[in-house]
Amino acid sequence: MPEASIDVAALKRRMGRVGVWNATLTSESAPVERDAAAEIESLGFGTLWFGETPAGKESLVHAALLLDATQSMMIATGIASIWGRDATAAATGSNALAEAYGGRFVLGLGVSHAPAVEMRGHDYSRPVSAMRDYLDAMDATQYSAPLPAPPPRLLAALRPRMLELAAQRTQGAHPYFVPVEHTARARAVLGPDPVLAPEQTVVLDTDPERARQIARRFMSIYLGLPNYVNNLLDLGWSEDDVTGGGSDALVDAIVAWGDPETIIERVRDHLEAGADHVCVQPLAATPDDLLEHLRFLVGAGLASI
Repeated sequence: MPEASIDVAALKRRMGRVGVWNATLTSESAPVERDAAAEIESLGFGTLWFGETPAGKESLVHAALLLDATQSMMIATGIASIWGRDATAAATGSNALAEAYGGRFVLGLGVSHAPAVEMRGHDYSRPVSAMRDYLDAMDATQYSAPLPAPPPRLLAALRPRMLELAAQRTQGAHPYFVPVEHTARARAVLGPDPVLAPEQTVVLDTDPERARQIARRFMSIYLGLPNYVNNLLDLGWSEDDVTGGGSDALVDAIVAWGDPETIIERVRDHLEAGADHVCVQPLAATPDDLLEHLRFLVGAGLASI
């Protein structure tokens, strides 16, 4: 079934200007996740995002768990890999979540990365074409159950071709591991209307050496993946910036660190550069640490930007 028209302006309002992106909770038990999601909602965030890994919880099941634990907050996959389930399963599963939970589900889709895709036995050679074919197959899926409104779709998009596809075929884009200048470039490619929801990693620590050490530990995974490195090179960063754990300048551009006011200022920078919604990802070792960091940021005004 072709995707019906979605009111993008209403979607932006419902998502809010600031959400939470989390990796900490994905490896926790269902009861721990439920409690944390309910508290994140109570703090005033509009959307809770989560990722998907080959060894982690399946995205649509995971979304159902979080939707069931919350009352009004949007739940978004950031992202569900197109190699993790076929297009029919993605279409029917996301439709069922949209109907069951009053339109609170956002389906973020992505092509993932070559190592993870090849581990599943797939060919990663043409990711944009693969995404286009996947969206075609989703649109061709028949769905016989009630569906008051289809779920919005966003694409994990970094470079122009995927951003253009996001603008043409979905409600917008969810870039990850990007500096503010990417947000400005993405808005220029998307045009004024599609949703632009970049992720922003943060470290609540005012000590430069300690904060950058935490940031580099996080960044080491992503600086080993060509998609992210090539995007940074396209933005004008040098080979020296993206090697050896990342230059101080790159670390500071990718991970906002410091006091809450400094972090909130970075979120504002993304919004001023063209973002509609910023997904804040505090680097925290435990669910309790994550919630403590979020409470601290909310106390400084993050959720009410």
